[in-house]
Amino acid sequence: MTFSVPEQLAVQFLRRVPSRDRSRFASEALAAQLEARDLQLIQACEAANADLDAAEIEKEFDGIRDEMAEPWK
Repeated sequence: MTFSVPEQLAVQFLRRVPSRDRSRFASEALAAQLEARDLQLIQACEAANADLDAAEIEKEFDGIRDEMAEPWK
């Protein structure tokens, strides 16, 4: 994989992280950010599920049948 990062960030990375640790450091940083996004999504879903207005709208959609009415019948 190849990534582009702002020059100043690349300079900090090269100065602060020894070359033997860079892949591990980048992998751990990426994993942490992905986990943070997952947690944000979970929190958003929980908030939506707790919203009474959203529950009412969802209840209305539950009443819609999956079968499509055939216009020629």
